[in-house]
Amino acid sequence: MSDPVKEIVPQSSAKDQHDYSSSSSTDGDDFRQPTNDKSHLFGRQKPVHAALGGGKPADILLWRNKQISAGMLAAATVIWLLFEWIGYHLLTFICHSLILTLAILFFWSNISHFVNKNPMEFPEIILPEKLWTQVALLLRDRFNWAFALFWEVASGKDLKKFLYTILALWIVSIVGSWFDFLTIVYILFVMMLTIPCFYEKHEDQVDTYAQKAKKELKRQYSHLDEKVLQKLPKVPFVKDSKLQ
Repeated sequence: MSDPVKEIVPQSSAKDQHDYSSSSSTDGDDFRQPTNDKSHLFGRQKPVHAALGGGKPADILLWRNKQISAGMLAAATVIWLLFEWIGYHLLTFICHSLILTLAILFFWSNISHFVNKNPMEFPEIILPEKLWTQVALLLRDRFNWAFALFWEVASGKDLKKFLYTILALWIVSIVGSWFDFLTIVYILFVMMLTIPCFYEKHEDQVDTYAQKAKKELKRQYSHLDEKVLQKLPKVPFVKDSKLQ
């Protein structure tokens, strides 16, 4: 006859072993889960294509569709050359483009009857209301954010943000003195078509240099804060009090 104590002890040991093995496996799974501690530029967590919104715009910026990307770059370059080197004006360029387009379409519609060609069917272009509503809402949100940021910086509560804003505006003013507005727009457009593609190909190297530059900027700001900013007199903020 078996001892009941001996029967109970193995069962409880098996249960403990099961609990221990399950907890150990759980801990092991947690330990084996891959952790991505590498920080990317601007705190990005998604791939570059997804961070740019995906779809056709991201394909154009990353040169996944090389024909469209190259065509847009070439068209922007031609327009910039027309305005900068030839001295074309914007209104003149628009009028001449419309005149040329209308003339070609008009003559082709009339000549097609004599050469036994079907007349050109003009597509009906209707701008979608939903798309333009979304664009208007996006612009409204951006303007509201810009106004809120302006008043936040002007309030004097954050000296660090104030100095960053002044520095950014000063750099933009220097760049604006070097180039005219059209050239700046063209440079930004070229950068928009080249930098994302370059970053996707050399992501690790760019992130490494960006981290080093960020650490150096923090170190320089800490020196500035210690030697200059902390010695500035602090202006007390007066809270509005309700009149009794």
